[in-house]
Amino acid sequence: MAVRHGDEFRAWLRERLKHTGTTPADLADRLGLTVAPVSAWVAGRSEPRDHVKRILVDLLDGSPTAELAAGGNDTGPVLRWHHRPAHADGGREYGNPAAFAFDADLSVLAREATQNSLDERRDPAHPVRVAYSLHELSGTHLEFFLRAMQWDDLRAHYVEAASAQQKVSRSLRAALDDLEESGSLLLLRVEDYNAAGLTGPEYRDGRYAAVVRRQLDSHKQHEVRAGGSYGLGKATLWATSRFGLVLMNSTLSEPHEGRTRGRVAGRLDLPWHQVDGRSFAGPAWFGTPDTDAAHEGVSRSWWADDRTVRGLHLERADEAPGTSFLIVGAHDASGDAESLQEMHDKLVRSLADGFWAAMVGGKHADALLEARVTTLRNGEVLIPEERVDPHVHHPASSHAMRAYFDGDTVPTLTSAEQVARVDVPLVVPPLKGQGRGRGKGTEHRAVLLLTPAADTDVRHSRVACMRGSRMTIAEHRPRELPLGTVPFQAVLLAGYATGREGQDVEAAEAFLRASEPPEHDRWDRTEELTSLYERGALSRLKEFRAEIDKAVRALIGRRETPRGEGPEVLRDLLRLDAVATGGRRSQSFPVVRSIQARVDDRGAWHVTVGLKLPDATDPWVLTPVAKFDVRSGGRPAVGWAELTALDDCRVAEGNLLIEAGRRTAVFSGVTDPSTHPVRGTLARLAVDLQKARGGAS
Repeated sequence: MAVRHGDEFRAWLRERLKHTGTTPADLADRLGLTVAPVSAWVAGRSEPRDHVKRILVDLLDGSPTAELAAGGNDTGPVLRWHHRPAHADGGREYGNPAAFAFDADLSVLAREATQNSLDERRDPAHPVRVAYSLHELSGTHLEFFLRAMQWDDLRAHYVEAASAQQKVSRSLRAALDDLEESGSLLLLRVEDYNAAGLTGPEYRDGRYAAVVRRQLDSHKQHEVRAGGSYGLGKATLWATSRFGLVLMNSTLSEPHEGRTRGRVAGRLDLPWHQVDGRSFAGPAWFGTPDTDAAHEGVSRSWWADDRTVRGLHLERADEAPGTSFLIVGAHDASGDAESLQEMHDKLVRSLADGFWAAMVGGKHADALLEARVTTLRNGEVLIPEERVDPHVHHPASSHAMRAYFDGDTVPTLTSAEQVARVDVPLVVPPLKGQGRGRGKGTEHRAVLLLTPAADTDVRHSRVACMRGSRMTIAEHRPRELPLGTVPFQAVLLAGYATGREGQDVEAAEAFLRASEPPEHDRWDRTEELTSLYERGALSRLKEFRAEIDKAVRALIGRRETPRGEGPEVLRDLLRLDAVATGGRRSQSFPVVRSIQARVDDRGAWHVTVGLKLPDATDPWVLTPVAKFDVRSGGRPAVGWAELTALDDCRVAEGNLLIEAGRRTAVFSGVTDPSTHPVRGTLARLAVDLQKARGGAS
């Protein structure tokens, strides 16, 4: 065994004395010394010479006396679960409130966990690498894992915690029943490389304490650039576990106790419960008992060997710093991903949708992120590793980002392959107490990129807005686009996402960050925004959105070589059969102002229709009816699989409702291939808008 020094030696000595039941006086007697030097070693005031340390190893790690005192031949650290005692004042928490800030959804987990990894990027010359691994265990594989994490010691706590009537208890009861009936357990390992890792002391300020010991502590490496700011994102790890249980293995970028590799711990979040007459607050930690008097009996992290790491399914691919989080009993509470294939696909899709821009690089900017997803069953690969490719999932938008990084943008689109760029002004208001009488604030020039949409893009004609590490914050739909607008993809880069530095960049980054809720999915009014900035901050955001719309309209209006707008026959055959009654007899009727359509691989027609409506005192209530214009016979109606209101309208019971006074509306629909009399590619589609029966509801 290598000779230890400093904090590493002190921690090892304390642990071995505790493990073997040896007192400093006993050790001093066996060494032929007084108790004073041994007490100094334990306290960390001094260290013995190396040859004495080797004697200590023989005495405490490998001697028959040490093995007998330990009760067996296992001389590894003692591991146990420490459950926090209930509050002395009688207070109770029936679950972790932070876990309810987000849905227990795989897409939310992927977004929050990956954002945290990006925020902790260590080496700016290389991307952060994230890996998501689903692993289903059953049979002996499950037995070995449950034994390694000491499930038998947790069982009584789970049973009692699940016996209450609160929401968390009911969920725990269902999870325990499923484990018993199915005999299987799903693990989800979320790991990053080229990240900071869980550095810092066990209890004082640091990344480790922020993640393992605390709630709402956002301890970021580069706070000014960080995507997260609430300290809530880590709670999605525990929320995704049906058992509220997460194990961790971290390779540190900065040594702790003289070591960097294999810092392992576990945290469990249960509601208040009682076991054998004792009351427990709920949280529990897995580790080795702390030997410090101030934390007597508390379980702390330990330096695990390779065998222990493998048994806990926490092994890491290489020596790069970062952390592996193992979610025990992973699930997707949304209900739209139940099978392993569905969960695998959802993780891939979520990573692509949230971070495609961070995965794109070019001549003048490197990719910030790489992401992979793998699925296993009992140690065997079930679905091979899939690298998330932004150019596959978001081809047009990724093309636009690469053109920006390569300096290949143009001011005006003249061909379908080009990417147009224009600056968009954002006025950052002054902080409170710093700006009254000094004008509106600091102007930041955000960057808007626009290019024609790819033929495979289902969602298009929106602006993906981002800052910082290029995570998509929101998709903004521009208003008042010109008639017949060709489908496009646009990207709005603000703050550090522009790739620039400067006072205005830093100001814009901080301002937009303050305007984001915990979900980081929009720029809008927040308590932080109104507390930090002078009056008018919300108006500056509204002006920014208006400037984005203005920039999009300018680029669309300047196009000289538009691409096709979908099948011409669809535009020709779309008609409105709105029947006029009463006061509308002398009025005109809605007309089509834009239309986009395509047929997917299943044969389903996807159609997006923009309407222009006359001024009216009554609401419009219309029923969109899809019909096939076949070669012979009448036009058979086909069913809608989806009917969606996009702008200035709503859908109710298959009807399109447009409020009085609205002058435009946009809706979309997808036909149901099971109702098609012939394949979608063999017929033309007509859409009738008929007056609905029964009026508005």
